[in-house]
Amino acid sequence: MPKYELVLFKNMAQSGYTGSFTDYKKTGGYTAFEKVLKQGAPASIIDEVKKSGLRGRGGAGFPTGLKWSFIPKDHAGPRYLCCNADESEPGTYKDRQLMERDPHQMLEGMAICCYAIGAATAYIYIRGEFDLGAEILENAIAEAYKAKVIGKDIFGSGFNLDIYVHRGAGAYICGEETALLESIEGKRGKPRIKPPFPAIHGLYQEPTVINNVETLANVPHIINRGADWFASIGIGKSTGTRIFGVSGQVNRPGNYEVPMGVTIREMIYDIAGGIRGNKKLKAFIPGGASAPMMKPEHLDTPLDFESIKEAGSMLGSGAITVMDEDTCIVWAAMNLMEFFHHESCGQCTPCREGSGWVLQILRRIEEGHGREGDVDQLLDLCQRIEGKTVCAFGEAEIGPIVSSIKHFRAEFEQHIGEKGCPFHPDAALSMAH
Repeated sequence: MPKYELVLFKNMAQSGYTGSFTDYKKTGGYTAFEKVLKQGAPASIIDEVKKSGLRGRGGAGFPTGLKWSFIPKDHAGPRYLCCNADESEPGTYKDRQLMERDPHQMLEGMAICCYAIGAATAYIYIRGEFDLGAEILENAIAEAYKAKVIGKDIFGSGFNLDIYVHRGAGAYICGEETALLESIEGKRGKPRIKPPFPAIHGLYQEPTVINNVETLANVPHIINRGADWFASIGIGKSTGTRIFGVSGQVNRPGNYEVPMGVTIREMIYDIAGGIRGNKKLKAFIPGGASAPMMKPEHLDTPLDFESIKEAGSMLGSGAITVMDEDTCIVWAAMNLMEFFHHESCGQCTPCREGSGWVLQILRRIEEGHGREGDVDQLLDLCQRIEGKTVCAFGEAEIGPIVSSIKHFRAEFEQHIGEKGCPFHPDAALSMAH
């Protein structure tokens, strides 16, 4: 397996590292925060993050420093930071490891961001199922208060900061930034119409920055080692390292930190050890369940935002799901749609009703009751969902369906023509029970 310089996983790789405040401090923890409080003007910190090229690691890949700069400079009221730790995308499990194994790295990044944007209060919105992660974060925050690296008059600078953990209730839609804000405010987690954007009207209608766990964990390293160092890693406009979670039918599934721009072939065959049982690769998803599927012909595509987009998918959450030659694509598409249909917040009719219709058709095709014209009807339904919802959930749920038909239409038609699944002959019986 190739060796790469670790940034976010560097501490975790050390023998005996526990992620405690004491251990983090020994590795130089909170020196970046102290540095900016004593030497850096907030505007210069934002400029440094801009210069680094750091982009959001949660899905959209929006430039982080640019997002911070949108906070109004003349706003007289409070400002907020919300750390999006609602990691619910199927196949994605990197943020969980960052929080559980090295929580102070993220907390320091949050503290630096708060100083840069002038926020005195920050929230960590964590997925409801992450019981251990929430407990670890609460303990880490208590350690940070005790060490006076958060709280009142930090490092004698006059800067005050409070950080709170807010646990979600298990709704995938609350990973969408405005639904997250609604949930923290005690409302149902439904996305808001944009504009206005959170930078102007966010939490409690005050200016708010929302960043992902991995994004914020990069910030202390950028401050300590400089924007030029970070920008020297990666490729093109995709700078730094990225944590990719590889799952599915590979020999070595897991989280791997690599420079942006390594190819998918390197990730699957060199880093993740290749396909189990020496089988052939059939398809893969490069960026979480909502990313369109790709085929073996795309193996040499670099894992950066622009290259994956040009190839017809998206880098998303960095979760690579690998499917071998024995995988039924119709079943895979149906399985994904079951998740999205269940997780629709129900606010928009095209998403709420359309996902159910798409799932119904996929089920009957997989069960051997498919009809002529079903494939075209699936595409028609997807077209009626795309671009017609308040948030990007509509595009997310149809991505795997449209791409699976694009690349494997013959397999859908085979199911219909043979009145059954060639990969799972007992599919109808198993689903009936």
